[in-house]
Amino acid sequence: MAAAATSLLLAALVAAMMLLGAEAVWLDLPPTGTKCVSEEIQPNVVVVADYAIIFESQSTSHPTVAVKVTSPYGNTVHQNENATMGQFAFTTSEAGNYLACFWLDSAEKGSGVSLNLDWKIGIAAKDWDSVAKKEKIEGVELELRKLEVAVESIHHNLLYLKAREAEMREVSEKTNSRVAWFSILSLGVCVVVSVLQLWHLQGFFHKKKLI
Repeated sequence: MAAAATSLLLAALVAAMMLLGAEAVWLDLPPTGTKCVSEEIQPNVVVVADYAIIFESQSTSHPTVAVKVTSPYGNTVHQNENATMGQFAFTTSEAGNYLACFWLDSAEKGSGVSLNLDWKIGIAAKDWDSVAKKEKIEGVELELRKLEVAVESIHHNLLYLKAREAEMREVSEKTNSRVAWFSILSLGVCVVVSVLQLWHLQGFFHKKKLI
């Protein structure tokens, strides 16, 4: 039991440290077309992202990009045009995949550009420097505070997954119930059709005096 508890604790700590990280993505934007990044996020989660075009030192062109971020239901949470860099920040109101799309919108497109996207979600988006100054903590205390928040986030994730699993189970049970009733109905129809066919054949044979 002690070994299992230790393993679970280590797994939780590893997951917590992963949650404290940020995701940096490099996108190669072609002259035409759109590149998108999606992330499945729960509701009431803070999202902060910085994006910037990476220019080559010998490049003389300065193309710009347009960006549009949409929620799982298609609502626009951020939109910008003619930008070489920018930032978007919002708190999610819906659970699901949030989509950030980028494309070149300037006349100078060349052969495309590279764009750096620093995408931070939840714990990683928190301003820990401000927290440390406000609560007057540092070093080990600050790391423990981060782990505490990470564990809370893991707990909320588990509750969210449990709720999703319950919803899927309910849908599955309803589907199985409907399939069962449909099977019973189909069987009943087959029985009724068979009885009618038998009755029709008996009448036909009686009419022809075959039986």
